[in-house]
Amino acid sequence: MPQRSIRRIIANQHMLTAPANTTVLEAAQLMKRSKFGALLVVDNGRLVGIFTERDALFRVVAERRDPDTTTLAEVMTSHPQTINPDRPFGHALHMMYEGGFRHVPVIERDRPVGMVSARDALGPELGEFVSELQAREHIGEILG
Repeated sequence: MPQRSIRRIIANQHMLTAPANTTVLEAAQLMKRSKFGALLVVDNGRLVGIFTERDALFRVVAERRDPDTTTLAEVMTSHPQTINPDRPFGHALHMMYEGGFRHVPVIERDRPVGMVSARDALGPELGEFVSELQAREHIGEILG
C-alpha cells in the first residue's frame, strides 16, 4: 500500500483551489460543497499555501476572527511541505507523521497537480473492507 505512487492516487482526483484573497467563509462553503477537508491556495497558478478544516477551527473560530472578512492569506499555512507525484505514497505518509499534518500538496514543475491526505491510505483497503462486509451480509441473508 505505501508503495503506490502518488501519481496513481491523484490520477482521477479533482483539485480544489482558491486565491489568497478568498474569505474564509467562501472557502468553507466551497470545501463543504466539494466535500474536501482542505484546499490549495494559489496565486497565478503557483501554490502559496494550504487551508484546512483544522486551520478554520484553530486560526479562525478559536481566535474569534470573522470568517466573512478574514482572508485565506491571513490564516493559511504558507509554504507548506510538498511532494512530487512520482514519489511513493509511503513517503507522503512519513512526511505527515513527522510534520503532524494530514494533507500534502502534490507539485510538478512548480505547479500544484493534486493533494494527498492521510485518508488516502484507506483507499483500496477500505474498499476491500466494505466488500467483505457486503459479502458477509449476503451470506447471512442466504443462510437466513
